[in-house]
Amino acid sequence: MPFDHSQAPVLEALSRYHASQQLSFSPPGHKQARGADRRVRDVLGDAVFYGDVLASGGLDDRRTSSVVLERAERLMADAVHATHTFFSTCGSSLSVKAAMLSVARPHEKLLIGRDAHKSVVAGLILSGIQPVWVDPRWDADRHLAHPPSAEDFEAAFAAHPDAKGALVTSPTPYGTCADLRAIADTCHRRQCPLLVDEAWGAHLPFHPDLPTWAMDAGADVCVTSIHKMGSGLEQGSVFHLQGDLIDPALLKTRADLLGTTSPSVLIYAGLDGWRRQMAQNGRDLLERALQLAAQVRESIEKIGGLHVNDRPDFCGPGLADDFDPLPVVIDVSELGTTGYRVADWLREHRRVDVHVADHRRINTQLTHADDQETADVLLEALRAVSAAGPDLLPGPTVDVPPPATLRLQQTCLPRDAFFGAVEDVPAQEAVGRVSAEMITPYPPGIPAVLPGERLTEPVLHYLRSGIEAGMNIPDAVETRLATVRVMVEGEG
Repeated sequence: MPFDHSQAPVLEALSRYHASQQLSFSPPGHKQARGADRRVRDVLGDAVFYGDVLASGGLDDRRTSSVVLERAERLMADAVHATHTFFSTCGSSLSVKAAMLSVARPHEKLLIGRDAHKSVVAGLILSGIQPVWVDPRWDADRHLAHPPSAEDFEAAFAAHPDAKGALVTSPTPYGTCADLRAIADTCHRRQCPLLVDEAWGAHLPFHPDLPTWAMDAGADVCVTSIHKMGSGLEQGSVFHLQGDLIDPALLKTRADLLGTTSPSVLIYAGLDGWRRQMAQNGRDLLERALQLAAQVRESIEKIGGLHVNDRPDFCGPGLADDFDPLPVVIDVSELGTTGYRVADWLREHRRVDVHVADHRRINTQLTHADDQETADVLLEALRAVSAAGPDLLPGPTVDVPPPATLRLQQTCLPRDAFFGAVEDVPAQEAVGRVSAEMITPYPPGIPAVLPGERLTEPVLHYLRSGIEAGMNIPDAVETRLATVRVMVEGEG
């Protein structure tokens, strides 16, 4: 029978719960806002607390006999052409770990694009999986990484025929995409699954002019953050499954191993409502968003000192295979300053927040939520920062090393380095030592240094020069990198 996408099982169950006037003597302890501090309620509003109920024994009965969540997941799977869908209230950081654990066991190999998010590295640390790093395609002129190609994965499989599967990130936080169909074919010729970290691609299934959605491209598991490009709440993530290379029961048990036993019904409701919105109106909403993005891009290109990275900048031989135009990535280097300074100026002087800021770019992400009003505010702010360009002090130089120098030698498993004997040493003494921590410019959250990699002077200089210019490295033990956590000599 066809699915009825006018339904929203989680939202409908929550409405029934409120209508029934249930009196709870169970968590959450605020008891439908009654116990919450008035000062908190004044900021958050009571609706947040009204939606915060137990999933089992609240939204559904204690035996979940109404299968509310399962019905919502089936509707989501149908909407995006997957066989199975699982909701997560712990973000794609959990979902991608569950996917990795369903493919490889400790000490088994998994091919992974080296532009992977830090959550993938955390999965390696927890699992003991041995990564086989596949280098991204590096634009040396723009100092930007694009996803690896199918040929890159083909070569990695040839060198490591015992690898259990592959993981690729597409789209990147800059909107560039891999040829997922070709990579899936490369994996499937070996009866190996392809995992896609498509955290930035929640919208892709719902408009034909967007890059190919991972499920349509033949991927086995796809992980998506609904809160990034969709209408879900922060931490709202789903992972989708198709094919017969991964047992859905196994994938579910891996997610249960990592997930919370107290999931947020608020986040479930956001996922459920977003699916209904997209299934019913997604194409029209995204059509308007794409038209707006085209207009915004054209207008920004007329602003002095700014250049919008478009398809010709990001796609072509040795670069990305496809491109999502909604992340509007703006090169600000002609202003003689950094993306960090431009982002800070926009927030301070125009109350405009951007997504990614790096040594030469900002990402002003558009979604279906934007309209002419928000676009006009953005364009006005960008014109203002262009006019203020001479007053923006030139940012300290970020010394980005060439690709061959940026890539560090992996000396041991990330798990072994992270949990081994460690010490903190001054950064100038860390050259040649094996890192015991992740060092990650954030956002977008792609580690420059992994546990188990041997540190070099150019990479440490790049990171410290980046910090001086405004780079944020929140996961390092010492966030200014005065010291670096390394393995005790003889351990690496």
